[in-house]
Amino acid sequence: MPATSPRSPLRSWWAQRPPTAGAAVLATGIVSVGLHLTGYEVLSRIALALACAAWLGLAADFAVRLLRERGRWLAEAATPGALTAVAATTVLGTRFSALGWQILAQALLALAVLVWPWLLVLVMGNWGRRMPGAVFLGCVATQGLAVLAATLAAAEETAWLAHAALVLFGLGLVLYAFALARFDLRQIAEGAGDHWVAGGALAISALAGSTLSAADSARLYLWNEDDSGVLRTVTLALVTLDVCWYAVLFLAELGRPRLRYDVLRWSTVFPMGMTATAMLSVAAVLDVPWLRTPGEVLLWISVAVWLAVAAGAAAEARAALKAPPGALRSTAPR
Repeated sequence: MPATSPRSPLRSWWAQRPPTAGAAVLATGIVSVGLHLTGYEVLSRIALALACAAWLGLAADFAVRLLRERGRWLAEAATPGALTAVAATTVLGTRFSALGWQILAQALLALAVLVWPWLLVLVMGNWGRRMPGAVFLGCVATQGLAVLAATLAAAEETAWLAHAALVLFGLGLVLYAFALARFDLRQIAEGAGDHWVAGGALAISALAGSTLSAADSARLYLWNEDDSGVLRTVTLALVTLDVCWYAVLFLAELGRPRLRYDVLRWSTVFPMGMTATAMLSVAAVLDVPWLRTPGEVLLWISVAVWLAVAAGAAAEARAALKAPPGALRSTAPR
């Protein structure tokens, strides 16, 4: 029999992507949403196309590992980074809904709902003390479901979907509290990138709150005056806390720069983009117009960081193409 040909360097590099690589899709998708909210539709659709291509590539890799490397697949599914798959799927669904592609958005919501509880139970079963920022991904994935469900509820005028989104919103806040108790605060100064999710989880929670407020209408009458007031107060509090986290994390980066590329840096981009998008959404939905300008500033900062991280990823891929087969360092699940 002929000997099995070795993997190409690029295939070997791709096969070693950790579960947190899904954060690249999440980062690109939320940048697309932010650009859409600010009227840069062409740039938004370019970002959406890139996010879709990455999502399809990671989904194919997910299926191949399930069929051929079951042990590794199960090990990676139990890591916090696996939940980026759920969050990324919901963000893409939200952007597709904004384009009017409701059937595709519904299909992505169904897929995310199918995978979410199983991954969440697996991941939480492996929670320990002094966890990295990825511990907040349980909140991020749950709030992503809330955002997409509320978006579809508004688009399809479906009250039960909005009420389900409200339940997910509350559950996401509970998961954030649990994650915060396990987060290693030293990661603020030492983390390789995913420590930013501590703030990003609050940002997507605020986005979920504003989306729930936007879903209400005279026809649906989802919330009474008291409910709307509580939802508004909670959402504004979440935005405020998120901005505080953003300031702390940004100052920590200035005090101890970590400029070397790491795949975990995609988990820096998406909290930055999520903060900008949450501010833009709250400004429009809750009639806080002064938030729009800082939201736009933070959006362009996130775009700049996205470009820098993408350049680092491209440089790593180029190095993989030049490397001899088997020379790449193994990447452990993160």
